[in-house]
Amino acid sequence: MGRIFLVELDGRAYRCRFCDSPLALADDIISRSFSCRRGGAYLFSTVVNITLGPEEERQMLSGLHTVEDIFCCCCGQILGWKYVIAHDKNQIYKEGKFVLERWRIEVDVAEEFNLDAPPGSSDTEIP
Repeated sequence: MGRIFLVELDGRAYRCRFCDSPLALADDIISRSFSCRRGGAYLFSTVVNITLGPEEERQMLSGLHTVEDIFCCCCGQILGWKYVIAHDKNQIYKEGKFVLERWRIEVDVAEEFNLDAPPGSSDTEIP
């Protein structure tokens, strides 16, 4: 196996819970209301730093789909799946999109704090 080069993401990003590799930007979320066997999932338009498994037919709540499982390129953990073909005309919008299971990812909290911001009233010292 060769050396792995990660794509870094600028902005609020979701990362692999197991190895902290960046996976997707919060701005690329299409839907937060997807479900998987172990709970919630997010539908993304773009995901990076992944490898894809073989195509397989899978019966899901929304019907039959051809999907590829998504794996983290660093640690190899399964993260979700990619929709390749939707066999129902009403589900075609999912084709080429990625689902990341929420329990397998975490949001990059470093972007949520602005350390250069002036102190608020609760941060100032009382003389």
